[in-house]
Amino acid sequence: MAALDAIWLTAFALAVRPLDDLFTPEVQADLFPALVTEAQVEGQFVGMPVWTNAEVLFYRKDLFEDAKEQADFQGRFGYALAPPTDWQQFSDVATFFTRGGDLYGTDVKGAVETEYLAHVLQAGSPGVVLDDEGNVIIDNEQHLAALTFYSDLNNELQVSPPGAAQLDWGGAQNLFYQGQTAMMRFWAHAYPLTPEDSVVAGKVGVAPMIAGPAGVAAIPGPWYLSVPEATGKAEQATDFIRFAYENNALSLQSSLGLAARVSAYEELADQPGYEHFRPLLDTLAAPATKPRPATPEWQQIVDTVLVPMIQESLNPGADYAGLLANAKNDVERLLR
Repeated sequence: MAALDAIWLTAFALAVRPLDDLFTPEVQADLFPALVTEAQVEGQFVGMPVWTNAEVLFYRKDLFEDAKEQADFQGRFGYALAPPTDWQQFSDVATFFTRGGDLYGTDVKGAVETEYLAHVLQAGSPGVVLDDEGNVIIDNEQHLAALTFYSDLNNELQVSPPGAAQLDWGGAQNLFYQGQTAMMRFWAHAYPLTPEDSVVAGKVGVAPMIAGPAGVAAIPGPWYLSVPEATGKAEQATDFIRFAYENNALSLQSSLGLAARVSAYEELADQPGYEHFRPLLDTLAAPATKPRPATPEWQQIVDTVLVPMIQESLNPGADYAGLLANAKNDVERLLR
């Protein structure tokens, strides 16, 4: 058997056996739509999702529920302080909680691409970087709107700590756990993993990923189980994958605490300690949530085009449209 990250499915599609018989209508109905789409390569199902994840919104409850903070925010912005649901609210709240270096409203991650791409989908793009036909669309108006929103948090509003261009997932977690940011867009699995010695322990709230013009959206982060063509035990491997799907809720007992089936998450979504499940469900089920493009060159596009472009965009005065135009040329060269 093989366990494949989503970005590897296309590259390994010819080396694994189709699993079409496992994907009955009932099975598909209990998986998030983006995963059903992503599991297919050239019209065949090549992997069964075993768990999935997505970015949601983490926030400091001690700040958001403080009466003085609430009154000050209401007086400044004219509406109640609450976990933001859209780009404007996110910008307002991030601006409000930026306090001269001791506290910033949020972080901006230049060393990873997924967060920016989530905003591209929120802006209403039919896909990220490529459309369903494989056309390069990285320079469309939605990619530009998302890059403007994302990078302006750092360049114009200055609501993120210094060094955004080099910030990655681990760095963002450290900033939040040390109490240096009021909000963090991050993978949902981190909610129960807040260190006990963190200054925010017991004070973390979680909400769905923020929405843009097209609504809530995120890039799912699933792993899949597949059956290699080379195995001599394809029947046993397929039986195990069927068992893994049928008992998918067991995956929630692992240290990662994630599953793939909607019903598995719903069983615990309203139980104490699983407050991140409902936001995760809402985010993964959002119509604008879509998988990464199905291309074997995806990781190369990320490493050589997307991340460098995002990092360059975090320089004050950056030409966002120019950066996207250059990125289009670079992606097209990689795909030739």
